[in-house]
Amino acid sequence: MPEQETIERAQEDEREGKSPSTQAGEFVREEMEHIREGKHGARSAKQAIAIGLSKARRAGVELPPPKRGSARTKKRAARDSRKAGSRRKPSRTRSRAVTKALKLESRRAASHRALSRQARSAARRRTKASRSGAAKKSRADAQAKPLNRLLTSHESLIRIYSLRPSS
Repeated sequence: MPEQETIERAQEDEREGKSPSTQAGEFVREEMEHIREGKHGARSAKQAIAIGLSKARRAGVELPPPKRGSARTKKRAARDSRKAGSRRKPSRTRSRAVTKALKLESRRAASHRALSRQARSAARRRTKASRSGAAKKSRADAQAKPLNRLLTSHESLIRIYSLRPSS
């Protein structure tokens, strides 16, 4: 079960109009924290990321199943998305078994080195045009951020003054 703080951060990202993958990133970050704190381990960085994405889908983040991936992975992703609205209590026995299995795994999956290796291999699978486009978008977003912040604060001031009763 994700922490309330993580859910709130993901909802804030959604309100700000950020992409589902950015919202899901909050859950992945939480998972990495859990591994670093020693709550449990993971076999690899890839598994830790998959756990985070699964939690995100179950929390209601509208993250589509992966385009490239096995039928099993796609099926699981679709199932996680369906379970988003479910109020069914998880099986205690199954939860305990999963936790016990993960506790036996290494904590190296969340190390700087493991995450760096995972990021590099993921980037290598993308085309040069895709990587270049993402970098350009990131640069444009970074340049627009101060302006957006200014506009947001301006809008909130307008809202505050419009709510104040006129004398």
